[in-house]
Amino acid sequence: MADIKYEIKEEIGVLSENAKGWRKELNLISWNDAAPKYDLRDWAPDHEKMGKGVTLTAAEVKELKKLLEKNSDL
Repeated sequence: MADIKYEIKEEIGVLSENAKGWRKELNLISWNDAAPKYDLRDWAPDHEKMGKGVTLTAAEVKELKKLLEKNSDL
């Protein structure tokens, strides 16, 4: 399996943190030197380990925002 290269371009925010210090974060990340995308996933405190997550383009984030606003009772 090939190594995956990533660079966190911007740390946008933390949604939660568990007892072991892992945090669910929203970041802008460049994967394998590609254009940065929005990324939501769990990270170890040192950002050396990560959990599974979701990567979204700016257009997808806009659509997600519309859906969340539409269902404002969440």
